[in-house]
Formats: sequence, structure tokens, C-alpha cells
Amino acid sequence: MINSLVFPRPSEAFKFASTRFDGSRKSKYSKPRMELTLTQPDDWHLHLRDGDLLQAVAPHSAKHFGRAIIMPNLKPPITTTAAAVAYRESILKALPADSNFTPLMTLYLTDKTSPNEIKLARRSGVVFAVKLYPAGATTNSQDGVTDLFGKCLPVLEEMVEENMPLLVHGEVTDPDVDVFDREKVFIDTVLQPLIQRLPRLKVVMEHITTMDAVRFVESGEEGFLAATVTPQHLILNRNALFQGGLQPHNYCLPVLKRETHRQAIVSAVTSGSKRFFLGTDSAPHEKQRKECSCGCAGIFNAPVALSLYAKVFEEVHFLFNYKVLTIFKNAATEFES
Repeated sequence: MINSLVFPRPSEAFKFASTRFDGSRKSKYSKPRMELTLTQPDDWHLHLRDGDLLQAVAPHSAKHFGRAIIMPNLKPPITTTAAAVAYRESILKALPADSNFTPLMTLYLTDKTSPNEIKLARRSGVVFAVKLYPAGATTNSQDGVTDLFGKCLPVLEEMVEENMPLLVHGEVTDPDVDVFDREKVFIDTVLQPLIQRLPRLKVVMEHITTMDAVRFVESGEEGFLAATVTPQHLILNRNALFQGGLQPHNYCLPVLKRETHRQAIVSAVTSGSKRFFLGTDSAPHEKQRKECSCGCAGIFNAPVALSLYAKVFEEVHFLFNYKVLTIFKNAATEFES
């Protein structure tokens, strides 16, 4: 969890950055060398892709994280439990031989998903959530939902019965809505009505980007409404897209927002609230698909994500508290139970 305070056990911890208090070595600024130890965290929003790209990127997440919620937006998407099981096997084969990384699988919700598929997913022991992509919202979302209440309500009702969380890409796709307003409009037109209709449905609003999303999550019932937060949305604002020229490697969806929104998200994750989870949304693309005339959305951050999260906490003086380490540890316990 991004905001848990615990005493990490040596058996769980791994070394990160340079911070043990040791007066025997001095920097050129005469400050003591430091070594920081963090308990191994989980990543609650991760894209591993497939094929050669999966082989290239999976070891980076496995090096730093114990478990991860794996996104299902492949080509074709992971819409069935059988496909999720097969994809999980591909991920395990791509891991280093000594890795203990555990992929937690999800299903891609479509207009044709059946309630019975939710039952199969729950009983599989490997599928832990269902992902809602509004059709056309982001990478490989063309098969996403076009009518949530008209075509998916029986599935959502079954998810309540099976205690299966819904993970949400929270943006509308109406071209008449400004790209910087799509998260807020989604909250007002989709999420608010959804929670009012199905208050026992567990909903995770993923990769939140706005003050509006923070307020919405904080207004919901704990244990039924939460959010994941990426390192890029904690570190960058929308200026980062344009400084020094167009910056394709800072382009992701939802797109970066104003500085006031970034500050609101930082305040939320450092507040001690259990509603905000670590979710890197690490989303790799081949270089030629990022650096082109129509570059793909997504930031590959897996190798540096923990460094960036730690930077945010350090900057708000939250990293140390009487020798208690702030760590990033399994934030979704109540969503798993």
C-alpha cells in the first residue's frame, strides 16, 4: 500500500536506493551514506503485453514486485477464464527461473460477457477482477464496453454476488468532451450512477489523474471504492508533454493534468488513507510505435517505479517517522477478501 506504516521484516525486505545511516562513509557534502530497505510491494495495475515484448519486460516487474494485477487488453483481449489461464502460463514462462512473482489475472469486460463467465472466473483461482474499458478509451480498447447499463448489468450483478471487483478505466470517449475533462465527466455520468445502482459492487478507479477523482474516491464507502495511482501522475503535470518539444514518452492515458490535480493526488496518497493503492500502469510499447507521427499512449516505468514513488514520499517528508519506514505494500486486501 502506498501509505502503510509498518516495520518491515528482514525476510521480506529488499534493498532499494542508498540509505542506511553509516558514518564510516561520507559524501563530498559530508553527509552520511544512507541505505533504505523496503518490504517487497505488489503492483495493482500492470501491462505485460505478450510475445517478444512480454519476454523483454516481465523480468523488470518480477525484480521489484511480489504480485501484480495483470491487464487483459491484448490482441485479442483476454475475455474468458480459459484465455486468462493460458496467458498466465505465458507470463510464468517469461519470468527468471528464480522468480517468485505471482500474476493475478483479470478479464476484459465486453458487451457480450456472460454472468456464467464471472462464475467460472471466481472458481478458477487465478482470475481476481474484471476490467472495464470504455470502447476506444485507450490501447486495444476497441472491444470494450459500449453500453454499460444496457448490456452489462447482469454481469455486474453477478460480480456483486461473486465478490469480484470491477477495475475501471475512468474516461468517457465522447469526442465532444475535452480530453482533460474526460475523467470528471466519467465520474458524473457513469461511476456515480453505477455506485448508486450497485452499492455493494467493489470498484477500483484506476490511474486517477484529477482532484475530482480524489474527492470522489474519498466520498465513497471504504472497502467498496478505491483507486490506483501511478508514479507518472504523482511526478509530472501536463507541462511535461511539451517542454523542450513534444515528449512522446510522457504521453499516457488518462493524459497528465494540471499541477493542482497532481498536488491533490500527492496529498491523497500521503494522507494515510487506505483507499489509494500502488498501481504503476507500466505500459511498454516498441520504440517505433512511441516515436512516430501517431505515438501510442503508455509509459514503461517498471524499472524505476519504486524510485519515483519514494521520491514523492521523501519530498513531502513522509519517508521516515521515528525509524518507521513508509513502504508500498499490498493495498488491496479488502478487495481480495
